[in-house]
Amino acid sequence: MHLTSHLDALPTETLYEALRPITVPPSSKYARFINWAGTFTCSPLAVFEPESEYQCELILELARREGKVVRAVGVGHSPSDLACTTGFMLRTTQLDRLLEVNVDKQYVVAQAGITLEALHAHLAKHDLAMINVGSISDQTLGGIVTTATHGTGINYGVISTNVHGPHPAASRRISSDLFIASICGLGSTGLILNVTLQVEPAFRLREVREVLTFRDSVRQLHPLVHASQHVRLRWYPATDQINICSADRSVEPCKPVGNWFWDSLLAYHVTQFLLFISRYVPSLVMVIGRFAAWLTSGYVVAIDTSHRIFNLDCGFPQHTTEWAIPYENTQACLEDLRTWLRQEMDDPRGLRPHFPIEIRFSDSDDIWLSPSSGQTTCWIGIVQYKPYGFDVPYRKLFARFEDILAQHGGRPHWAKAHGLRPDGLRRLYPHFDDFVRVLQEVDPKGTFRNEYVQRHIFGREEKEFDGRVFKRYKPSQGR
Repeated sequence: MHLTSHLDALPTETLYEALRPITVPPSSKYARFINWAGTFTCSPLAVFEPESEYQCELILELARREGKVVRAVGVGHSPSDLACTTGFMLRTTQLDRLLEVNVDKQYVVAQAGITLEALHAHLAKHDLAMINVGSISDQTLGGIVTTATHGTGINYGVISTNVHGPHPAASRRISSDLFIASICGLGSTGLILNVTLQVEPAFRLREVREVLTFRDSVRQLHPLVHASQHVRLRWYPATDQINICSADRSVEPCKPVGNWFWDSLLAYHVTQFLLFISRYVPSLVMVIGRFAAWLTSGYVVAIDTSHRIFNLDCGFPQHTTEWAIPYENTQACLEDLRTWLRQEMDDPRGLRPHFPIEIRFSDSDDIWLSPSSGQTTCWIGIVQYKPYGFDVPYRKLFARFEDILAQHGGRPHWAKAHGLRPDGLRRLYPHFDDFVRVLQEVDPKGTFRNEYVQRHIFGREEKEFDGRVFKRYKPSQGR
């Protein structure tokens, strides 16, 4: 969004007074930001919760006068410091309305602060649904657009490919460079207030879940991935088995599965308690992995509203990393990961991965910084859970995982912590310099460049831009 010239005439004191009603008091718990996983935190200079575009303009005008960075943040689900800032934080909590619904042309216009969960409810009233959804619906629409968040489906692009206008001054027909930069722009091209999203008539999904051995899954990977519209694999290294989840659109009546005993008592409460104990008895991780695999074993058919099948329970707060590799490298990459993990698990002092390793797929796109840009993609992600919020070792495990993914042409998920800097990103993204050029054109003073953007996009190496400057817990030995 661009500031209007009439704001120049406003005295600074008038700006302060106008912003006072939407300024979070320093004594409020919301004056400090903590992401969902509890892994990153920051104390912004000021936190604003605007309710209108005009109030957003006032925030930007104050930032311009005082030379401060402005960082927009939704619910803070990113497991990295992507949302963190020491400048002004703009929470989109109140910018959460559905503005327009066009059933005939199958699109909606929504404010960027709306959560996907709320959007699903609005769409259902008009017999519409999102075309594809990721594993959760807690995030805001603006958040998933700026990070090219994905679902799964070899013929379905990242969710940003369904966007037609995230930026007030940009579309594919008007200022196309700004548009392409913004739909995976890490919040650095400006404030995205409204999003025009392509949708489709509401639908149900029929998901079949079955378990195969690792060997059978990898050998049959290509036919498995192409046999259904939305396929994801959940690999349990402790049993060397993969849960194949294959979903297709269906007109059959809903047939949800699951119950309190299995999904809440055993899968959540018992598993979390066992994971807590494993912090002191690491060998128990393998037993828990077999227990979790047993809970999801068997042949299951579930039919439900689309987003309820797309979504799954993320369980507990967690450290996580996810990388995207060219689809043609998937089998070789998985074999290398298996070889490494078998070595770790055979070693009494080896690293102990949690579960499952999630494997998903997306079609290629033309978005400059999308991990799927120019290539059909396989996404592979791992987690280390934090039972009851307590920290666990993860850094060595993630470092080795990322090394293997990098050897297979891996690109990191932008919402998740990674160590790549401009030189490495430039090799992975042919349009990286085009992206930087757009940022320099639309934001020459760096108003939207928080520490994450300065570090990864502009290569700043000073201490205040370090990748762990916002870590909530100081590193422990071996982590």
